[in-house]
Amino acid sequence: MGWFSSTPDTKQASDGGRIAPDRTSRQRCWEGRDMFFACLDNNEIVDAIKGDKEARKKCAKEIAEFETACSSTWVKYFKEKRVMEYNRDKTIERIKKEDAATVQDLKSQGWGQK
Repeated sequence: MGWFSSTPDTKQASDGGRIAPDRTSRQRCWEGRDMFFACLDNNEIVDAIKGDKEARKKCAKEIAEFETACSSTWVKYFKEKRVMEYNRDKTIERIKKEDAATVQDLKSQGWGQK
């Protein structure tokens, strides 16, 4: 079992191991991911793992392509990464707003004035 163990078109090496996907396979996977994520964005679905039923209902064609083009481990990884990046971006946005409010508060108290 490994990164590429569930890819439908994964070829076996002469020693019985699996051959990693080539550039074309990876590109096809990324394109499938991007189409699926665009559909999720259009339907305001952030977490395709928790919202699996809704995602499959609203993005059936896209998720089918994504899951066909990528191994199941990659599918899971990309879905989890999407949520992590969303949370990271929201946290950065919140911190920036808090910092701006703090700076305004300090300026109103006379800080930074000569």
